[in-house]
Amino acid sequence: MATTEIDFGFSIGDPETYLPTIMRVGKYTIGTGSPAEQIVSAVVVLRGDEVVERASAVTPLSIPYIPGLLAFREGDPIVAALETLDADPDLLVLDGSGRIHFREAGIATHVGVLFDTPAVGVAKNLLCGEPRQAVDSLPEGARVAIEADDSMPDTPAGETVGYAYQSRQYPDSTNINPLYVSSGHRLSAKTAVDCVAACGGAYKLPEPTRLADAYADELKETV
Repeated sequence: MATTEIDFGFSIGDPETYLPTIMRVGKYTIGTGSPAEQIVSAVVVLRGDEVVERASAVTPLSIPYIPGLLAFREGDPIVAALETLDADPDLLVLDGSGRIHFREAGIATHVGVLFDTPAVGVAKNLLCGEPRQAVDSLPEGARVAIEADDSMPDTPAGETVGYAYQSRQYPDSTNINPLYVSSGHRLSAKTAVDCVAACGGAYKLPEPTRLADAYADELKETV
C-alpha cells in the first residue's frame, strides 16, 4: 500500500484545528436470558485545548475480539458516534492501529476511509511489524520506525509502517512503554506521529484520548 502525503487542510499545532479522538470501553449489560455484551464509544472534539463537542453511542458487540479484526468488532459504535457530530473534524485520532496491521487496514484505516478524513491509530501494544531497534528504555520524545515483516504479506519487507513513540518517560527511570502510532488514512507515517506529538498532554496518552477515556468512564455509569 502506498501512502501519499497530502495537504489535509490544517496546520499541526494550529489552535483552530479540530482534534477529535475516539475511545471505546466494553461492558456487560443484562439481556433476556443471559448477559449481552455492549460497547460504549465516546468522542471528544477539541479546538486547541478547548473541548467543543462530545458525542457517544452504545451498540451490541457482534463478534469476539480477534487480533486484526478490531474494526469489525468495534467500528459500528465509533461510526455511530461520529455521525452525530455537528463539528466537521480535520483529524481523527483512534484507539487502535492504522497501517501497523496484517493487511495495513486497522480500525483507524476503516474509519478514516469511511469519513474520508485524515486518521491516525494510536495503540498501546504492537500488533505486527518489527521495530528497527530496541524500544526498551527509550527517552521521552524518541521515535523508532516500525518495519513490515513476514506477518504483513502484502507489504514489502522493511517498509516503514509506523513508529514506536515515547510520548512520556519518568525523569529518574525508563518504565513507561512507548505508544505505537500509524497512519490510518491520508497521512504519512511521519506526519501521523507528528500529529500525536502535537496533541500534547501531561500523560502517556495524547490529551484528546485521555479526555475521551474519562468521558467513556462517565458513560459507563449511565448505560
